[in-house]
Amino acid sequence: MGKAEEKVSLLAERLAEELAVELVDVELVKEGSQWFLRIYIDKEGGMDLDTCEIFSRRLGEILDEDDPISQAYRLEVSSPGIERVLKKEKDFVRFSGQKVKISLFEAIDGKKQLIGLLMGIQDGKVKVEADEKVYELALAQISKANLYWEF
Repeated sequence: MGKAEEKVSLLAERLAEELAVELVDVELVKEGSQWFLRIYIDKEGGMDLDTCEIFSRRLGEILDEDDPISQAYRLEVSSPGIERVLKKEKDFVRFSGQKVKISLFEAIDGKKQLIGLLMGIQDGKVKVEADEKVYELALAQISKANLYWEF
């Protein structure tokens, strides 16, 4: 996460607490010639459009005032969706028992990606049952983790 994202994350976290929602993720990405600031929020029972709209409006005002991002960008606020990203230790606890897809920085057993059952986190190690084996992964080994939905 870059400096701008970290600053936005701090500002968004304060607003999330105030509005009783969870800040799931913050990304500043360039697509083509445009920059997008994407904020993902969630709450118990699921997100609704009104909450996203209120959060977006209020965060937009805060960002206009604080101005932590030097380039022009589009602000997008949404729910994390069914393939929600897992980043924090509490995510790996909360979604224990769910199917996950984990991408690794370096291959283990010849695989850079595991799809399996999340068994939680213990002593800083994420436990995943995949391919009839239990893997214990340090957070630093994981490049990306998210819930996995099969259609």
